[in-house]
Amino acid sequence: MRIVFMGTPEFAVPCLARLLEDGHEIAGVFTQADKPKGRGYKLAPPPVKELALSRQLPVYQPLKMRDGEALGILQELKPELIVVVAYGKILPKEILELPLYGCVNVHGSLLPKYRGAAPIQWSVLNGDPVAGVTTMYMAEGLDTGDMILKRETPVQPEETSGELYQRLSMIGAEVLSETVEKISQGIAPRVPQEDALSSYAPMLDKEMAKIPWDKTADEVHNLIRGMNPWPIAHTSLRGELLKVYRSSLAAGSGNPGTVLNTTKSGLVVACGEGAVELTELQAQGGKRMRAVDYLRGHPVENGTKLGE
Repeated sequence: MRIVFMGTPEFAVPCLARLLEDGHEIAGVFTQADKPKGRGYKLAPPPVKELALSRQLPVYQPLKMRDGEALGILQELKPELIVVVAYGKILPKEILELPLYGCVNVHGSLLPKYRGAAPIQWSVLNGDPVAGVTTMYMAEGLDTGDMILKRETPVQPEETSGELYQRLSMIGAEVLSETVEKISQGIAPRVPQEDALSSYAPMLDKEMAKIPWDKTADEVHNLIRGMNPWPIAHTSLRGELLKVYRSSLAAGSGNPGTVLNTTKSGLVVACGEGAVELTELQAQGGKRMRAVDYLRGHPVENGTKLGE
């Protein structure tokens, strides 16, 4: 099938790779503009662009989708299908209606749950036991199109958003492959979403990352793993910033934010209900490391209060 692929981050890379592996004709790849990265703020291409260029695919990076430029390019490319995976731009009606088979999106949730920009992170933040991927026909609403295929996977108790993101990107590629095959055969299902069951998953921000020690241990643990790899949960120790990358649930109780004891794995801290063990940390001005390694050089006494 002749396909135009639209995607930007690492999550979309396995999908593009799988379409190529399946032998589809990729007429062009749309991705967002190169952005400054690193200490030198040098322009760096999005991961999807890197793969596209390595396969000698034509790459397009329109700044807008509604000024006619993108539509003109697509009219020349004449795709039978447009596949969108974490592109980061909203497609106008004239583009949605252009391909013979429409536009298909790979979304990192079990729709209609978690419509929006950060479905994977919110799955972890909310402590969901399962997550998944849905392919759907795109409509003008936000992730409201008819569903095609779904695949779910258990979320591990200590799995971070970043780890789940990687797993779902691979699952997404498998589901997309099956979806395109069914579309080409004319047997793809079309299941309307139940709007009453929908929920919204907005982008994360740094204000959300401060650890609320008065919450339950489950909530604190889910926040820590949900904020990894960005923006990283944080608290304070002796008045200095302390980033927390990993944790696990632990036994214990006490005044929220109080260090209960240290173990072979880390630092046990009381929450509003229960306790968590902080296992990977980064002190202000320091490097990310295992909590046990940090504690060797920076002992923390029982009763020390975090977050003050």
